[in-house]
Amino acid sequence: MSTSTTADFNLDALDRWTEPSTFLVERDRLVAYAEATNDDIAHHARGDLAPPVFNVVPPFEGLFPLIGQIVPGEVLMRVVHGMQDFRFHKPITPGMTLTVRGAGIGVQPKSSGTTLVVKSETRDADGDLVCEQLMTSFFRGVLATEGAGVGPDDHAFPEEVRDREPVAVVQQTFDEDQTFRYSPASGDPMPIHLDEDFARSVGLPGIIIHGLCTMAFTSVAAIKTAAPEDPTRLKRLAVRFNKPALPGQTITTTLWAHGDGVLVFETVADNGDVIIKDGRAEFA
Repeated sequence: MSTSTTADFNLDALDRWTEPSTFLVERDRLVAYAEATNDDIAHHARGDLAPPVFNVVPPFEGLFPLIGQIVPGEVLMRVVHGMQDFRFHKPITPGMTLTVRGAGIGVQPKSSGTTLVVKSETRDADGDLVCEQLMTSFFRGVLATEGAGVGPDDHAFPEEVRDREPVAVVQQTFDEDQTFRYSPASGDPMPIHLDEDFARSVGLPGIIIHGLCTMAFTSVAAIKTAAPEDPTRLKRLAVRFNKPALPGQTITTTLWAHGDGVLVFETVADNGDVIIKDGRAEFA
């Protein structure tokens, strides 16, 4: 984006929670999500447990109107997914009825654009927290006239770990049809993931992998490294989306230990692009 524009974000809409909505967890949906992200961890593949990034699915649909209340319509298409941060409290299993709600909690102008942080909560039928997540959207070249609220939680990569031996280096390959499987499994129909001509029209090299699909790949790498016998030990997963990945690419995730139960990681595509930065996985 070579030009910048100023915009008035609706700061009055911050900290207003959406009305709760419900989501029924079906085993087939969990299996489909695992298949769409090439997740062969047995608990996920069977649909006994939701893959961790599946937690984005229950609140996903309700976040779009919420963002539209805060962000001026003329700049909505300048959005990219900046960061995602999950904190897991209870596992999602088949048959659960979940209640979800969300709120914008911060608009922060930066030198090259503006971030919007949206928080969502997922609870079970007893009202207990299942998952809290922060989704950070970045509006390229959009300079908010005013900011308010908070930014994303810090999970910056600790540079000192690069001098250590990694605990794992995991290679994975995206299938050519990855986005066409991920889109229905996740409920994300964005045309940049499905329409080659549209993707090129907005300056992309072609169809790109959903950022959350890439994040799901890294979750598999982290769980297989630290807790292959019990995926529910994963309590936090956070990443910064740096560059898009492409169908057919092979990606390499390098993971380092950083304190008790903590892995930090980066993911690089086979063309040398760092596609995931500031990765952090915390295990009980």
